[in-house]
Amino acid sequence: MTGTTATPIVEIGSGKLQGNEKGGVLAFKGIPYAAPPVGERRWLPPADPLPWAGVRAAGEFGAWAPQNKGALDDVMGAEVGAQSEDCLSLNIWTPGLAGKRPVMVWIHGGGFTIGSGAQGIYEGGTLARHGDVVVVTINYRLGILGFAPLAAVTGGRIPATGNEGLLDQVKALAWVRDNIAHFGGDPGNVTIFGESAGGMSVGNLLALPAARGLFHKAIPQSGACHTCADPGTALRRGEAILKAMELDADGLRKAPFADLLRAQRLLEGGRVEGYPLAVIGGLPFMPVADGVVMPHNPIDAVAAGVAAGIPVLAGSTLDEWKLFGIPAKAIQQLDEAGLAKRLGYLVGDEHTPGLVAAYRAALPARGIEPSVPEIFMAIQTDRIFRIPALRLLERQRPHEARVFNYLFDWCSPAIGGRLGSPHAVELAYVFGTYTKPGAEKFYGEGEGAAALATMTMDAWTRFAHEGDPGWPAYETGKRTTALLGASRRILDKPLEAERRAWEQVPDRWLGSL
Repeated sequence: MTGTTATPIVEIGSGKLQGNEKGGVLAFKGIPYAAPPVGERRWLPPADPLPWAGVRAAGEFGAWAPQNKGALDDVMGAEVGAQSEDCLSLNIWTPGLAGKRPVMVWIHGGGFTIGSGAQGIYEGGTLARHGDVVVVTINYRLGILGFAPLAAVTGGRIPATGNEGLLDQVKALAWVRDNIAHFGGDPGNVTIFGESAGGMSVGNLLALPAARGLFHKAIPQSGACHTCADPGTALRRGEAILKAMELDADGLRKAPFADLLRAQRLLEGGRVEGYPLAVIGGLPFMPVADGVVMPHNPIDAVAAGVAAGIPVLAGSTLDEWKLFGIPAKAIQQLDEAGLAKRLGYLVGDEHTPGLVAAYRAALPARGIEPSVPEIFMAIQTDRIFRIPALRLLERQRPHEARVFNYLFDWCSPAIGGRLGSPHAVELAYVFGTYTKPGAEKFYGEGEGAAALATMTMDAWTRFAHEGDPGWPAYETGKRTTALLGASRRILDKPLEAERRAWEQVPDRWLGSL
């Protein structure tokens, strides 16, 4: 590894590790936090990691979870590493092995089907050095291997609840609790943070009994507590998997992961006969409120106080859905009839007219021509991302006053600047990795970018240290929000007309595709 030197050897319960040092930060990569979920362990909850003899080199990332190529990889400049079902590893960046620093555990996004903690944009050295924190990034099982509800449809022969990927995250957090002190981290001060499916994972972990006590603060970015399948939808997804694979339980256990990924692609495209996306949902793989692992819908559990005492920093970008809608020909050609039909499916016919009217009136004040595609993308931005974040803060506040909101409005230069401030544009500023070669094509560059990275890392690491990002808490009277972009502006009740339009829309319509 160019520009790196060997670090001291660290001994943990499983064995000895040797990573590398670069730029004053120690990095340990590819550390197994669970046994390989292969063979008979496919679709089972994660087991304890296997010990090793001698000194294990920890200078390279572990394998990525099996996944198909993402539709937006080229737009975002994403890379994909070598894949294997033996993928349950984590990576650590620390300023030093002594001390008790706050720990920040990153859960990557990607629709529960793509991504890795090894993606270059999540390189944790800059954030660790900037905020004097220990940064951990994790892999977890994805898609059909991590979120396949197969127990009911196989009569229990495959006992998968659809929450195995979520339980992987819990196992990683347990590993952090047990081992992070050896890397200069404080197991009593752990912040979980994640974006998109990672933010939705954070929202689910807030409600998950198995995760209690394993983290102490939470930063869900562009995702909250509204992305969790009900048992009926989960059952239909399990049926669709069996239909696509045409195998029994034994066959599923032995099938090459390449075959499973082909079946996953069919589900994602709604191409399994009898199971279109209207039946299984536009995001066919996600956690499940199965009544056992996840006893209740996460937003209801948070409202009941299961996450009491956990400070939350939640938010979204201003134009989330433009990342998906601008490149989509069907969205750009949408007319009034098509808008009504799509929204009827997504929010219910009874809510559609009011939402369309509200956004048609509100968008001009934001400098946006209220065309049909713009109305649809703005509604989708709020339905899936912004409103769930606000509802999480509202439901958590009675149980913990330290809840904070942000809205990211930095614009991406991609696709001729037409994306506005799209989904995922904050990532390079949370990690300070906006200067990585090629990152400027999606994330931007220049003096403003440098200031934004400092501003964002300051807020995120201050929250990890103190439970306070540096602006007033969110409460329903003022709805104080930090607008993060070319500068930081503290606003009360931003985009209030749009928010009010959602007041009568039940939670069940939010957060999922």
